[in-house]
Amino acid sequence: MTQGHKDRLTAIDASFLHQERSSSHMHVGAITILEGPPPSREEFAEHLESRLHLVPRYRQKLSFPRFEMGRPFWTDDPRFNIDYHVRHTGLAAPGKLEQLRGLAGRIFSQRLDRSKPLWEIWLVQGLERGEGGAAAGARFALISKTHHALVDGVSGVDIATVLFDLTPVPPKGEPEPPWEPSPQPSQAELVAEGVKGLLRTPGSLAGEAIKAARSPRKTLERALEAVEGVGEVAWAGFNPAPDVPLNVPIGSHRRVVWLQCELADFKAVKDGLGGTVNDAFLTVVAGGLGRWLRSRGVRTEGLELRGLVPVSIRAEGDESSLGNRIAAVRGPLPVYAEDPIERLRIVREAMQGIKESKQALGAEVISGLEDFAPPTLLAMASRLNFSTRLFNLIVTNVPGPQFPLYLLGREMLELVPVAFLPEDHALAIAAMSYNGKLDFGLLGDYDAMPDLDELAEAFAESLQEMVEVAREHAGATKPKPKPKRPAQRKDGSKKRKAAPAGG
Repeated sequence: MTQGHKDRLTAIDASFLHQERSSSHMHVGAITILEGPPPSREEFAEHLESRLHLVPRYRQKLSFPRFEMGRPFWTDDPRFNIDYHVRHTGLAAPGKLEQLRGLAGRIFSQRLDRSKPLWEIWLVQGLERGEGGAAAGARFALISKTHHALVDGVSGVDIATVLFDLTPVPPKGEPEPPWEPSPQPSQAELVAEGVKGLLRTPGSLAGEAIKAARSPRKTLERALEAVEGVGEVAWAGFNPAPDVPLNVPIGSHRRVVWLQCELADFKAVKDGLGGTVNDAFLTVVAGGLGRWLRSRGVRTEGLELRGLVPVSIRAEGDESSLGNRIAAVRGPLPVYAEDPIERLRIVREAMQGIKESKQALGAEVISGLEDFAPPTLLAMASRLNFSTRLFNLIVTNVPGPQFPLYLLGREMLELVPVAFLPEDHALAIAAMSYNGKLDFGLLGDYDAMPDLDELAEAFAESLQEMVEVAREHAGATKPKPKPKRPAQRKDGSKKRKAAPAGG
């Protein structure tokens, strides 16, 4: 895809548009809390606009060709106005975190306007002062919201570096010339581009055929792997996720709650019990969900939930590009396993099995096939690939920067990711690490998840249990120091310890 006045959406990006419904919004975002007095709205907007040239798509809107001739395009918005996208509000005194969460829930309840670039960011002042430590003093917040068609979680980390700096003093660069939008393509041009795309498909397939003819053995191996992967995805489709209170009809209103943890605790679980940090994260999620389900009177014996776990397929060196480069696998969440060590073992072995299987490859192949599908079939394929009956909830964990970031000299203290709710899914869990912390961002349907705070407490209890067990296990398995050998004299005879007095 080339940058310009016509840039076609990828199949995966377009699928997020097809899946959006009145009760299921396909935007993602973040809540960040920063230290210091808030900048003025004008200062913040000027700072943001000075860096939009680094992410030109933030000035582009959707353009749909008539007659469904291919996927929509990104085109420059000739009426782009930074004032529409930068919102300014304040919390009433005393400015508690609960008030910020309520505001975030209301913001994420509203769909983005598809006639404009698909993002907005809120500058929120009036947050209560921190109490001790690094968070003491004045604070303010940013609430950002971006359509999933525009960006995924992995590239979203890099977009943050456009807004934030590595040092308290922003670097000074050459001012960018005023932005001039490219001419708007006519409907005839968009339709023509759609027809070209359809006509190019046979040529693309022919090119792949020539490559295949040159290396038949390698092509055969790849084809067999792809077929096996698609088969594994299809087999998962014949095994629907269990029926639990998380999978109910939802409305358009949302609740947002978050929980901040120490990244070192997850590393302690990894070091003490084995696996990866992500294994530890999924195990904590499974433990917390089990506690929460049992508190609701749900029997969890033999119950294994399925989490839709996004996996990045972004190539090395492609981390800063916008758009989605993801495939999705279904990871097990053994809520039946109340013993934390056993629960981690189940998760670790299952995730290792998924990595060794072709599930992610199969999902990627399906996404690739969508590139050749007309829009109607594309919509059907996207619903098949992300069929809501295959999983109970989205569970995603994205690594973030492990050093402090700054906005106009103010240090960012907390970074909370927010995912989205597909149809009939009342809960989504997103986690992101930042500067030694890891934040759980919980997004819930307003009516179906009135006890979202209790679920956050269950995750905190699950993590504490895992950390205690990991430390006990590490202490029990720590090798005992070997007894020291008696020192030897130069003549080879061993020194004897002096006998104690009176011995």
